Amino acid sequence: MTTTTANTVTTVPRFAAALLATALSAGLTTVPTAAAPESPPGTPPGSAPVGNHLRPVPGTVLAPADIPDQNWLPGHRGVDLDAASGAAVRASAAGTVRFAGVVAGTPTVSVDHGGGLRSTYEPVLAQVRVGEQVGRGQFLGELADHASLPGTARRDPGLHWGAVLGPPAEDAERYIDPMTLLGPVQVRLWR
Repeated sequence: MTTTTANTVTTVPRFAAALLATALSAGLTTVPTAAAPESPPGTPPGSAPVGNHLRPVPGTVLAPADIPDQNWLPGHRGVDLDAASGAAVRASAAGTVRFAGVVAGTPTVSVDHGGGLRSTYEPVLAQVRVGEQVGRGQFLGELADHASLPGTARRDPGLHWGAVLGPPAEDAERYIDPMTLLGPVQVRLWR
């Protein structure tokens, strides 16, 4: 096979041309699929209760998750949902409140859902206590007024909803996109 580019003539062996054509056609006809998130060491695949969670607030997504490959890399470890100060924040699923306090100036609530899955909500003025059992959709607290928070606090608008999967040990837990906990989206077409 001979190809001409500008004023250069290149001869490509037939075998290499066939291999290249096969590789290109395979690449053009393969449909990429989303890989399932890898479970952290010690966590059985599929142990997280996926698909039974609710949005903690009804708002639209302001900033999607950008989960890094490694916990120490930069990224957005959760999703920001549109909500006004004072909005009711609800538990995405049943669980046990593991933390209700302040982290770096940001009021935060964390719920352990079992199976190594924890969700976080910030900035939320907690109306629940550590150890309290909460139900799916139960009121956790109110979205704090961002303007009233100290300079060290998270300043992005809306509710930050995060999720972690795996045992809380060094490098064993992994951040996941909490929107994946909502299950598949149903699309309905209207005439």
